[in-house]
Amino acid sequence: MSSQAAAKGNQEDYKMKDTKPELGERWPHGGQRGGSGWLYSERATSTYDLVEQMFYLYVRVVKAKDLPPNPVTSNIDPYVEVKVGNYKGKTRHFEKKTSPEWKQVFAFSKDKIQSSIVEVFVRDKDMVARDDYIGKVEFDMHEVPTRVPPDSPLAPQWYRLENLRGEARSRGEIMLAVWMGTQADEAFPEAWHSDSASVKGEGVYNIRSKVYVNPKLWYLRVNVIEAQDVEPQDKSQPPQVFVKGQVGQQVLKTKLCPAKTPNPMWNEDLVFVAAEPFEEKLVLTVENKASPGKDEVVAKIALPLNKFEIRLDHRAVHSHWYNLERFGFGVLEGDKRNETKFSSRIHLRVCLEGAYHVLDEFTMYISDTRPTARQLWKQPIGILEVGILSAQGLQSMKTNNGKGSTDAYCVAKYGQKWVRTRTITENFNPKWNEQYTWEVYDPCTVITFGVFDNCHLGGGGQTQGSGAKIDSRIGKVRIRLSTLEMDRIYTNSYPLLVLKPSGLKKMGELQLAIRFTCLSIAHIIYLYGHPFLPKMHYLHPFTVNQLESLRYQAMNIVAVRLGRAEPPLRKEVVEYMLDVDSHIWSMRRSKANFFRIVSLFSGAISMSRWLGEVQQWKNPVTTILVHVLFFILICYPELILPTMFLYMFLIGIWNFRFRPRHPPEMDTKLSWAEAARPDELDEEFDTFPTSKAQDVIRMRYDRLRSVAGRIQTVVGDIATQGERFHILLSWRDPRATSLFLIFCLVAAVALYVTPFKVVASVAGIFWLRHPKFRSKLPSLPSNFFKRLPSRADNMI
Repeated sequence: MSSQAAAKGNQEDYKMKDTKPELGERWPHGGQRGGSGWLYSERATSTYDLVEQMFYLYVRVVKAKDLPPNPVTSNIDPYVEVKVGNYKGKTRHFEKKTSPEWKQVFAFSKDKIQSSIVEVFVRDKDMVARDDYIGKVEFDMHEVPTRVPPDSPLAPQWYRLENLRGEARSRGEIMLAVWMGTQADEAFPEAWHSDSASVKGEGVYNIRSKVYVNPKLWYLRVNVIEAQDVEPQDKSQPPQVFVKGQVGQQVLKTKLCPAKTPNPMWNEDLVFVAAEPFEEKLVLTVENKASPGKDEVVAKIALPLNKFEIRLDHRAVHSHWYNLERFGFGVLEGDKRNETKFSSRIHLRVCLEGAYHVLDEFTMYISDTRPTARQLWKQPIGILEVGILSAQGLQSMKTNNGKGSTDAYCVAKYGQKWVRTRTITENFNPKWNEQYTWEVYDPCTVITFGVFDNCHLGGGGQTQGSGAKIDSRIGKVRIRLSTLEMDRIYTNSYPLLVLKPSGLKKMGELQLAIRFTCLSIAHIIYLYGHPFLPKMHYLHPFTVNQLESLRYQAMNIVAVRLGRAEPPLRKEVVEYMLDVDSHIWSMRRSKANFFRIVSLFSGAISMSRWLGEVQQWKNPVTTILVHVLFFILICYPELILPTMFLYMFLIGIWNFRFRPRHPPEMDTKLSWAEAARPDELDEEFDTFPTSKAQDVIRMRYDRLRSVAGRIQTVVGDIATQGERFHILLSWRDPRATSLFLIFCLVAAVALYVTPFKVVASVAGIFWLRHPKFRSKLPSLPSNFFKRLPSRADNMI
């Protein structure tokens, strides 16, 4: 009983929970000079209404002037130190500068301020001894003004620096602005934060909140038509060539020309993924199959991508001839190239496809369906607003100074826009309270949230095989917009579940506030009847293998480009958010998908069982009512379709009472995450290609053969039943075919002379007959069908 109770407790722990955060903006009353302190009063706004208000004391250090030099060195290396209670923030120091400019903002969380004085010190950096004191400015917390957006930024002012005795005698001046604000302040993202005071050096840039934009991706279609005057190195034999195309790290080849000729033809398409700004060139090489194991480069050409035509519909673009550069001419042979009277050339039709959507996500969780070309975009149909509130109960992800810690940040991805919250250091219950907005172009899309541990702040963390640190996964949440009611705020706490080789683990909870606002209900209804992807995906579709390869290349390009931002959105984060490993074999996923298919047929199975009970007269009253309904439909066949649709309408109205009240969540039972065996999980997390020992690989291979054998048997049985239908009229079994033809002739005559209502009534009465008139043996049609031969007899 205890194990069952624990399992039930785990199931409840893995469920989504309702939360009731205090959303909206609550502003302090007073706070101006002469005010009466910090008294709260509510003020309705629409700027930051999906997050809990967080107050910060902001100190903007702009610059200083007329700072006195050190009497010993006659120089000064000034920096500023802002102190509020136990928290200290420092600017960088300037060497030998009496009028430095810092332009830096410090933010101190009001909840953690334990002092009523704000002190701003100016010091002289000393590399050997203690830093020298130059001067300071003090502010009373009760006198600090409050800035209420959308007011303009507070203007900084000059303040005279005082010595330790409070005297202002030629100590210089400093320009400052001090105010009380919230996370809605535009200074918030770039500010130094007191809750990340332990982060030093380059790590400061890795904790800031940022918005990233996907690079603009294009499909580059290269139609290789033909080439002329191809000369191999060995001129005694005609060349048999193929064309190899390369864009960045992507390499594709045409088929080998079947004929050995200097004028080969292919007419093949090579499709690449390219990103703006176009940094790579299209490099085409013509290679000759000199021998079975040797390909020699005959000629090549490099073309910049920005010179190609953009195609916005299905109409073909113009083709062009390009002169090829003969391979082997170097710098010293430049004169030879000019002496060549005739050169090889290649016929190409190249275009940038603007009417396709470049898929960089797994199609089941796609967040954007717009074509690449902006002129083909439609108007947005809604606005998605998300408040990333906080996380609760996060697990320790690494060890710093002998104790566990987690430096968590959250990433959200929807459409072309990625957002990253700031990193809250050494906190298992971080509060971000950051709000973001996206335009929605299709309601049947998915927004993805991921929580990660920042391992680039100077502490410990998980490493890759190469030794480089990677940001560890804490968990992921997906929400499909079509499951949300419009103009309703959803405040829920989502479990962060991660599947590890050791099993399923709950890493904490993510609290979100979400609102989907509709701009045009008519446009939404219109979209439900139109294709999900742009029409070019259906007019000129790619193959499944092409799509998978192109998606992988697009994901790599996105990861590389976002990894070059500051702070970088690292490759491991992008791969996790885009589900790059969704196509890898997993026994657990296979089981989950199999039982998903089984559940699809559960309704049909239940219906067949109910009909079997009616047929067996388990409940005579029900069987009699079915007889009555059957005869009514036989007498009035025009009621059959209206009855079916009315029945479905009534079922839908009845189910409205039990409709889901929350967005969908990760289902551990559906995923078979808890029932997966350790070896299955170890296989799922294995690298590709495998890195396991031979005995483990042999065991897994044998298990896979066993599973495949059962699938093979099922597929064979289905094929056998289908082939028996074909054999009925093929005279493979002459006696069976003769009997079936005689039956068909008799049935045709009988059905012609007998009214349809009589036939249907007799068939229904026969099928619903009482068990006393039934035999336990198989029926005659079943016996006849099972005796028919199939092509399984011809298999080796």
